[in-house]
Amino acid sequence: MVCFADETKETKTRNHTNQESRKGRRSLETNKDMSISVVSLLALGFVLGLKHALDADHLAAVSTMATERRSLLGSSLIGAFWGLGHTISLMIAGVLIILLHIEIGERTSKALEFGVALMLIGLGINALVKLFRGGRIHVHPHEHDGHWHAHPHVHEGKHKDEPHTHHGLKAGARPLLIGMVHGMAGSAALTLLVLTTIPSTMIGFLYIAIFGIGSIGGMMIMSTLFALPTRFTALRFARANLAMRGLAGIFSLCFGIFMVYEIAFVDQLLK
Repeated sequence: MVCFADETKETKTRNHTNQESRKGRRSLETNKDMSISVVSLLALGFVLGLKHALDADHLAAVSTMATERRSLLGSSLIGAFWGLGHTISLMIAGVLIILLHIEIGERTSKALEFGVALMLIGLGINALVKLFRGGRIHVHPHEHDGHWHAHPHVHEGKHKDEPHTHHGLKAGARPLLIGMVHGMAGSAALTLLVLTTIPSTMIGFLYIAIFGIGSIGGMMIMSTLFALPTRFTALRFARANLAMRGLAGIFSLCFGIFMVYEIAFVDQLLK
């Protein structure tokens, strides 16, 4: 009897150990699956951020600013500031949605898109006005660390030559604000709907940050590409350079008008 009792006790102990081992393996597998799903989600956010930068209204706005810069670095910074402003707005909207559980209605989203349309019209008109006022190419030669080089710029005809500057944060204010406007409108609102399916607050904000990094990278690439033709035509082909800037302004103006018609009349926002 004593021997039988000991065997029964040992059997129960082994069964309990096996159960705990199986639970441990299941827990590890579950954690592994969750880690993979989180990584996949964040990777998706980065790819969507890159793609989001290619939206037509984004490109129309940034092209009017990037083509005014003949420095590739300056043009890429235009895209970086735009992406930063875009991400700031997404973070604010994320706080409203994730923490305060405030929903962005369809009519509100359309109103924000309408604001973007008016902004595009303003950017297009501004770019064209600069050309009609006699925008001209001017080269600023200067020395850095013993090496002479030149940066071509576009100045309005009524302006006198000014000492060379690298434009700094002042030049970044406009793309930053434009990015913030874009961040609250259009497909950004659709992206925020994905956040309602993310259970973790931390992962939700991390998703926004990764999405923002993707949009910054994507727009930096595009703004640099916009500047390449104007960079290489600035010195030898002034007319072609001005034509490219004019096309960017016309594209922004026309696309803004199209958006106004689409939102105000087709989607009946103003009804």
